[in-house]
Parts: sequence; C-alpha cells; structure tokens
Amino acid sequence: MTEKEKMLAGLPYDAFTDDLKEARLRAKLLCRKFNDLMPDDEEGRVAAIKELLGKTGQNVWIEQPFLCDYGENIEVGENFYANYNLVILDCAKVKIGDNAFIAPNVGIYTAAHPIIAEQRNTGSEYAGEINIGNNVWIGGGVQICPGVTIGDNTVIGAGSVVTKDIPANVVAVGNPCRVLREITLDDTIPMGEGTI
Repeated sequence: MTEKEKMLAGLPYDAFTDDLKEARLRAKLLCRKFNDLMPDDEEGRVAAIKELLGKTGQNVWIEQPFLCDYGENIEVGENFYANYNLVILDCAKVKIGDNAFIAPNVGIYTAAHPIIAEQRNTGSEYAGEINIGNNVWIGGGVQICPGVTIGDNTVIGAGSVVTKDIPANVVAVGNPCRVLREITLDDTIPMGEGTI
C-alpha cells in the first residue's frame, strides 16, 4: 500500500514521501496561481479553482486567498461559495454538497497527529474524511476537525469548533460545537416581494 493509499484510507502514513510532497507542491503552485489572479479575472479564477479541486459543480466561487494541501481530494457541489481565507487540509476526502456557504476564516482539517509524543515525533499522521451536506452555512471563524459529518440544511454558528457529527436541519454553535435547536419555519424572515 502506498503512503497516499494509507492517507486516503485513514491509516497512519508518512507525509514526507516524494509522491505526497510532489502532490502538495502541485497544490501550492495552483493555490499561488489562483491567489495571484486579479480580482476582476472571474473566468481565470474559476478555471484555476476547477483545475485545483478534484470535483466541482458548474457554479463555484472562492474568494482569495484560499489554501489547501492537495486540492484533488476536495469535492464541492453546485452553487458553492467560500469567503476570504478558507483553508482546507485535504489529506482525506472533503465532500461539500450543493448550495454551501462558507464565511471568512474557516478551517476544514482532515489531518490529525498522534496524541502520544513519541508517535507524533516520528512524523506519522493520519486523516479523517469530512462530509458537509447540501444547503449548509458555515459561520465565520469555524474550525471543522477530522472525521466530522454535518447534515443537510444545518447552520454552524460563528467561532464554533466542530469536533463531532452534527445532524441535519439544526443550528449548532460553540466550542465544542453542539446542537442549539432545530431549524423551524419561525426562522423565516420577510424578504420582500418576489423572494422566498
């Protein structure tokens, strides 16, 4: 089994093998290419993101700057929007559904390190897949930890640290993030004529 195969399987792996270093260098160069594009070069920005990420919908927009480890392990659905300073450590798959909104300064981290210092000092690490459903809104400064799933239609409040799975159709907040309440029709706000 290669180190990349171990990484994607959630097994301990050595991140400093040549093939993984080369894959990270590719992502760094593509992130640099994307982040250096002029803000008004919309076509170029979309093309650069589509080249970097493993899978995207037709309509994808990420504000600059954006950083990731590999890019190829990230899948985003249709109508994806991420605000400034998104960081995704995609040592495992990161799957984000349709109509996801991500606020500024969010971190999505699949990478983890052993708790025991002697094991950690060997350079070994492991990763846990992150799944974010459809219609999810991630508030500003949220940190999402390895192995987490966030259900459809959920809102994660600003500043939360998501360490465990969060179900669908809820508002969840805090450190550690926990369900505050279900989303109901009482959350509907007046939008004016012609809108929902």
